[in-house]
Amino acid sequence: MKKMLSVDDLARDERFERIRIEDLIFDPRTTDRKGAGGFQPKDPDAPDGARQLMHGIFVGEIQALEGAGRTCYDFEVGTAKEEVPFELKLDMARQCWDEARHCEISIKLGEHMGTYIGEYAEQVLLFEAACNADPVLRLTGVNRALEGLAIDVFNTMREYGSGTDDPVLYFCEDWMLADEVTHVKMGSDWLRRITANDPERQKQALDFQRTVDKLFSFGGFRGEDDDSPIHLARQFRNLAGFTDDEIKDLVDVAAEAMAEAQAMAEMAKANIENS
Repeated sequence: MKKMLSVDDLARDERFERIRIEDLIFDPRTTDRKGAGGFQPKDPDAPDGARQLMHGIFVGEIQALEGAGRTCYDFEVGTAKEEVPFELKLDMARQCWDEARHCEISIKLGEHMGTYIGEYAEQVLLFEAACNADPVLRLTGVNRALEGLAIDVFNTMREYGSGTDDPVLYFCEDWMLADEVTHVKMGSDWLRRITANDPERQKQALDFQRTVDKLFSFGGFRGEDDDSPIHLARQFRNLAGFTDDEIKDLVDVAAEAMAEAQAMAEMAKANIENS
């Protein structure tokens, strides 16, 4: 079997349509978040937004399963830079089990919420992060950045389920949230263990994580402002191994992403008006 797959190697059937992350973030129709206020039950657009987010969760779980599985297979056991401890492979195998269960839950939740596989497009940044040839960068990009985002998303969806008196949504999101905290904690622990004697490699990994976090802040979609639909789940991130300084940096990254996206949206609107 081939090692180190690329995004182009992903197998998808005719239900799936792929979209670039840049097109999603900088679409002038979606970057104006002013007044979004999150998935508030009183917001008439909240059900549509929640369904779209649920579909995004589903495709993210597929890619998380694929990424963890590739980590089990791509790297040999050892101490060299391109190798990993056997225990790390065991953790990734356990994560595959979790992600497979999340895929099944997410499909059923999508049906419960009135959406279906393929109603929305799939962007594949998560699997792109899982293609990194350095296992430490792969861990930080996937387990700390993207699984960290999953903590924020599942917590937001759990609160939405509570606010709309939907016990099915609440229970399922609460269940998956517990798994995501474990996945992020594994990434945090392995990052520090593998780079304990290599501060430069740890810095490179954290810089890569910051890049991924900035992309997945979706131009202010994830942050701590009232206008951000997805809010940082500070308590759960602490449980997952994030320090207070790291959480503060995430807030700063989200603010940077929002400012850049708003500038890009204004440019796009100006180009449309002048064309």
